[in-house]
Amino acid sequence: MDKLLARLRKSKLLLWGIIGALLVGMAIPLLLLVPRRNQASPPASPEAHQEIVTEVITSTDRASLIGASPTKGNPNAPIVLFKFSDFQCPYCTVAAGYMKEFVGNHEDEILYVYKHFPLTQIHPEAMPSAKAAWAAQQQGQFWLYHDGLFVNQNRLGEDLYIELAEAMQLDMDQFNRDRTSAEATAAIEQDLALAEQLQLQGTPSFIMNDLLIPGGAPLQLFEEIFNQINAAIQSQG
Repeated sequence: MDKLLARLRKSKLLLWGIIGALLVGMAIPLLLLVPRRNQASPPASPEAHQEIVTEVITSTDRASLIGASPTKGNPNAPIVLFKFSDFQCPYCTVAAGYMKEFVGNHEDEILYVYKHFPLTQIHPEAMPSAKAAWAAQQQGQFWLYHDGLFVNQNRLGEDLYIELAEAMQLDMDQFNRDRTSAEATAAIEQDLALAEQLQLQGTPSFIMNDLLIPGGAPLQLFEEIFNQINAAIQSQG
């Protein structure tokens, strides 16, 4: 597997295929799709950014990268897709829709990992909603709560957080205690620290194994990347 991924990284055919497709209009331009988290300078080039991502991902063991994050799919799948997301980001709402389709089509072949990346400088409800979702996760209801937040994105706020938790029949004392806990803050800060290491510039950001996928990439490009990686894995027997 390591030799296979090394060959894919060396050739960069998958990554540059994505970027080329975006440039010729297969998706909305990346600058329009991905709001910046801060004023920090991005990597000098897509190639430089890919090198940073590869270094971080390949130098960290899989269990540590995933941590206690919510997941869907096959825990033992050779392909891992990380999504760094913000519940108040409108583009993340769009991505959540096509990720549900993509992951549903490949649930036995992929592990999908959600990472919190609240853009607190531009989204006042990003952190409170992330903490509420983390609290729902402690009662086994992250994905349902995740869907509720995105469907009701225009209503993000205290009333919605309580409404969703009550509708899911969560233990409200635990829910309120968890979302205001130091543990919730620490979990989200851990995701933010990983995003900083990866030098991600906004949401949504995706990484499939160690390949960085621009946030504006359409569903068909995720399918193409998946198919190429999966075919390479299968060819190794």
